[in-house]
Amino acid sequence: MAVYSMTGYATAQSGGPAAANASEPKSGLGVEIRSVNSRFLDLTFKLPDDLRGSEPALRELLTATLKRGKVEVRAWIEGRADTGARAPSTAELQKLVGLQDNVRAWLPGAAPLSVAEVLQLTSRQAGNPGELHETLVELARSALTSLLAAREREGGRLADMLLDRLTQLRQHARQAQPLIPQLVAQQRQRFIDRWNDALGGATGSLGNAVTSDMARDRALTEATAFAIRIDVAEELTRLDSHLNEIERLLKKGAEIGKRLDFLIQELHREANTMGSKSSNLELTNISVDMKVLIEQMREQVQNIE
Repeated sequence: MAVYSMTGYATAQSGGPAAANASEPKSGLGVEIRSVNSRFLDLTFKLPDDLRGSEPALRELLTATLKRGKVEVRAWIEGRADTGARAPSTAELQKLVGLQDNVRAWLPGAAPLSVAEVLQLTSRQAGNPGELHETLVELARSALTSLLAAREREGGRLADMLLDRLTQLRQHARQAQPLIPQLVAQQRQRFIDRWNDALGGATGSLGNAVTSDMARDRALTEATAFAIRIDVAEELTRLDSHLNEIERLLKKGAEIGKRLDFLIQELHREANTMGSKSSNLELTNISVDMKVLIEQMREQVQNIE
């Protein structure tokens, strides 16, 4: 399966059916869907009043397909009040006048309709609400298909970048691996030498062989414990395991963003531990380079669904 980004954009537009008479302009619908990264699925709808009733259907359509992301859906009606007033037909004006006369017969003090109110009312009357709803849902479905394609393309680019960083991290791990036995041996010998220097004056004057043997054994014990503390072989093993799991997830695809985010945190933990335990400049530099690569991965993983 593919890897999907949470970032994408798509739009769909449709011209309306032919007007009932030549004096009435055609109207149509437009839908725009924008998506950016988010921990959860966050839907926002910006719909004109005539299309508010379609929000539940649009929400159901999106939640059935999208799992994460901050998604904004905007719809508009072309040839309507939001794009410029249209000239009302004679039949519409006659209908409004009749309705106004009926109202004022019961409410003589009611104010007559203004030109702006007439334009607004006739604009809202254009188009059948049922037809608008069906057209809007179809357009949203088309835009959603385009959005998924855009998110898949972006997800493929993110996966390629992450795989490249995995390769570089493995190279750094291979560079660090031969350094471990050498560093442990050097630190162990250095510790023993310092211990012997510290005990040399005290044990030499006494000439006590038993005391010397005990000191030597204690030095070896302490040196071994110190060598264990600076040994980063375990961190490299866990890091390699995390890299393999990340690669497996990228090849698997689907909804892997949260899992990748957790693994990136674990990678950073291992690289950071390597740096804190390191007593060698070369190993410290490797740890720093690893953390730079891991941070680059973390930024991009935030965009994966």
